Amino acid sequence: MTLEHHELWFRAKRYGWGWTPSTWQGWLVIGAYLALVAPGLAMVARQMLALPAYLAYVAVLTLVLLAFCWFKGEKPHWRWGGK
Repeated sequence: MTLEHHELWFRAKRYGWGWTPSTWQGWLVIGAYLALVAPGLAMVARQMLALPAYLAYVAVLTLVLLAFCWFKGEKPHWRWGGK
C-alpha cells in the first residue's frame, strides 16, 4: 500500500456511486453527522422547529459531509463491481 491509501478516510463503493468509511476518522465523521441530524429531527417531531428550517440545516450538514468524502476519499465514479 502506498502512503496515499493510508490517508483515505472513505473508500469508493463497489457498486454504484458513493463512499463508505474505511478508517476510524471516516466513521467519526459519519457519527458526527448522525449526531447532529438526530436532535433536529426530534425537535421537528415535537414541533419545536419548522420543517423547512430543519431541511435547510440537513442540506448544509450533507454538503459538509460530501466535502469530507470528496477530499478524504477515493475519486468518485460509477462502479460495476469489478476491481
